[in-house]
Amino acid sequence: MNLLAPVDIRPAATRFDTELDWLDSHHSFSFGAHHDPTNTHHGLLLVLNDDVVAPGRGFGAHSHRDMEIVSWVLDGELEHRD
Repeated sequence: MNLLAPVDIRPAATRFDTELDWLDSHHSFSFGAHHDPTNTHHGLLLVLNDDVVAPGRGFGAHSHRDMEIVSWVLDGELEHRD
């Protein structure tokens, strides 16, 4: 893994979009149906999402192996359980 990879600028309008009844997600890396094997990591960063989650909703329990999750909450509250 090259930790000094060149910066790949992806303007917001070009990012993948996933819309569900409880989630509006704009993501910069491969996710679900938007799989791109050439776009799976940027150094140590695996995922960068801009998500809007409906109140009282969220992802069901699922594992994350060998990674930390960092979230910036701009409005409301977020709970993450391991």
